[in-house]
Amino acid sequence: MDSVIIPDPLKKGDKVAIVSPAGITRPQNVYAAIPVLQSFGWKPYTSPHAFGRHATYSGTPDERYSDLEAALLDPSVKAILCSRGGYGAVHLLDRLDRLPLRDNAKWIIGFSDISALHALMHRHRIASVHGPMARHIASHAGDDEDSRALFGILQGELPTYSVKPHPLNRCGRSSGILLGGNMAVLTALIGTPYDILKPDTILFVEDVSEPVYKIERMLYQLKLSGVLGRLKGLIVGDFTEYSPDVDGRSMEEMISELVADYDYPVAYGVPFGHASSIMPFVESIPAILTVGADEVMIEQ
Repeated sequence: MDSVIIPDPLKKGDKVAIVSPAGITRPQNVYAAIPVLQSFGWKPYTSPHAFGRHATYSGTPDERYSDLEAALLDPSVKAILCSRGGYGAVHLLDRLDRLPLRDNAKWIIGFSDISALHALMHRHRIASVHGPMARHIASHAGDDEDSRALFGILQGELPTYSVKPHPLNRCGRSSGILLGGNMAVLTALIGTPYDILKPDTILFVEDVSEPVYKIERMLYQLKLSGVLGRLKGLIVGDFTEYSPDVDGRSMEEMISELVADYDYPVAYGVPFGHASSIMPFVESIPAILTVGADEVMIEQ
């Protein structure tokens, strides 16, 4: 396989395209992020359909595709920041897959439904950033730990994180390619060319509004296929807006029971997902996961 391309660090004067590949976004969430990006000397711009509306999407599939195609093929664009998630990025994968993405590799940034675009980039062996989108940057004026970590990545600094321990953590140390994102999005891609749920990776997962039993069903698919037992490590982020199982189990307790037979390190309560924090990770490159009694270290 081709080696993974890590896009070049951004310099002053580089363009950052702000796109809406899926759901409808609020213009104020983008406009408030633009000055933050400009403060680094970058030149952000909104794609033609960033504020569009077509049913629940920001545009028709053709419109959303055209925005991404233009940004991906423009050599002056060095990063593509998604305005938000929502459902819809999957509509674009087949056409985007035909583009010469490695000829002019650039950062794609986002989470939630944008996990589909990260899967596309992994297929083409290009690193991407699972991290804050325009809405998050705007709401914090770019002055929070997650936004600062994102800006560091875009300037060429790979992250190292220290996280407080969780009672359910399983201690250990491992290394592997870091991949993951939204559980529902990624499991829907199993069996397709964009399936990233493979053995021998450090997997990170999060989701929103999914009952415990549905996440368990997704994980059982990984268990029965042999993927879950052959991970190098598991990082469990925020699972939000759900009710505990009928027997009172939390999401973390369910996951802990499901991976109890394995011996790789598992870290719970890592702050990324649909909560207030979205710790950015660089997908498709190696990481070291160290789960200790006093702290969790994630190094890239």
